[in-house]
Order: sequence, then C-alpha cells, then structure tokens
Amino acid sequence: MMAWRTCLLLFVMLALCWNKFGVSADGYRAAEERCQKQEEEKGRVHCSRSRSRTVQEILSKYLLPFVETQKYNLSSNSCRLHPNNDIFHEQEEKIEQLRPMQWQCGYCHKVFQTQTYLDSHFDNRHSSMLGMSANRCLADFCGALHCDYVDGLSNSKWKKTTCKPAVVDRNRHLCEVLANNCFPKEQSAAAQWLNDFFKRQFCDAHTCDKQLQPFPHGSGKHENSSLYFAICILTPFILAIIYFVVYLQYRDLSMTRISLCRLSQHTHIKMRKAKLT
Repeated sequence: MMAWRTCLLLFVMLALCWNKFGVSADGYRAAEERCQKQEEEKGRVHCSRSRSRTVQEILSKYLLPFVETQKYNLSSNSCRLHPNNDIFHEQEEKIEQLRPMQWQCGYCHKVFQTQTYLDSHFDNRHSSMLGMSANRCLADFCGALHCDYVDGLSNSKWKKTTCKPAVVDRNRHLCEVLANNCFPKEQSAAAQWLNDFFKRQFCDAHTCDKQLQPFPHGSGKHENSSLYFAICILTPFILAIIYFVVYLQYRDLSMTRISLCRLSQHTHIKMRKAKLT
C-alpha cells in the first residue's frame, strides 16, 4: 500500500513538472514571436501608398500649376508638400505605364497587369528605395487636402457626411499651417498671393456649410491628353473610311463612263448598219 502511494505521488510530481515545462516552453515561443513581430514592425512603412498618391494627384492638379505660374520655388525643408517630401517619390518615378493593362518596374523592368501588383512588387523587392523619414508621408495631409472628396468623385459615390466640428477644426488648422509654412507671406508678393490662394482653394471648404466645395478655382492643369489620345486613335480610321468612300465613288464613276462608251459605240454601229441597208 505504501509503495502504491509513493508511485502515485511521484506520478503527480512528474505531471506538475511537465506542465510547468510546457507553460515555460509556450511562454518562450510567445516571447520569441513577439520579438519577431517587433523586428518586422521596425522595417514596416506606416504610410498609405494609395492615399499619398491621391495627395500627389491633388497637388499636381489644383496647386502646382498655379505655383509654376507665379514662378515660385517651394522649399523642401519648410514645405511638407514639396514633391520630394514623399516617402514613395523615388519609386513613383520608376513607374511606367506601357499600355492600359501593362505597368513596368523601372528598377528590374518586370511587367505587371495592374498597378496594384506593381505596388506590391515595390514593397517586396525594392523597399530599400523608400525615402525612410519620419516626416515624409503625404497621406498625413489627406484630411487637409480633401482626399475623401477626390476619391469619392472618381468613384461617383461621394456624399458629404455628417459634419463633425472637431474634425473640421483640426483639418482647417492643419490646412492653414501648410499654407503658412509653404508660402510665408513676408517672403514675397508671390508667396503672399499663393498663401491666400491656398487657403481659398483648400482651407475655406473645411466648414459645416454644405454650399462650400473644395477647389473653387478649379484645376490649373490642361486636361487635353485624353482628347489628344482619342484623336490620334480615331484619325487613321476616319481617313480609311473617307478613302474607301472616295474609292467606291471613283469606281462607280469609272464603270458608268465605260458603260456609256460601250452604249455609244453600240448605237453608232447600229446607225451605220441602218445606213448601209
């Protein structure tokens, strides 16, 4: 009986030791996984490429043409909206659209069917070409520059949501800070004009007044590239159709002339035969 109790006690002690060892092993594995995640987190870019691209599109369409008109040079140090202050700037310069369904990487010249696949390729293969800096994410200014409004227009689904005064005030403040940093009024007359223009173009729409819309001055970019492309594509077809119509008319006219000549000759022969008889 004593031996049986001793064996039972040893079995219980071994079970407890095994559980402790298992818990320690699980804890070690969990700690190792946390460390691995932390290491991966260090190299991860917390900046939306698509939202940064939207900001670049807004700037190139609604701001930079007016800056060029004023012959004003943006400072990359003081103005966060400078094109170079984009973490994806170098990679964006290496994007080439060969055809509507072909996008090429400028680093390794691989071709992809969509820009989304090319973006993933940049993230996986060319992440070292990112401008890793704490203050180089253009997506941070989406609220100030109305990214949601632009994305909604492209999808034809944008509706102005319920106004939240705290959000409106925050975006308006950020918008005015951008205007003052990029275009200091005391710098020059062009800077003063652009400062006022920027606030009218972007900041005034940060209000609960539904009648005010972003970009009241419109685009300073001439958007005739699509029309030019359409003309280049359609012109050969139009010329071919015109040539074909002219050819048909000329052929019908030639056939008519030949028929008239034959009819005239036939009539002349009949008249001669009538005179001889």
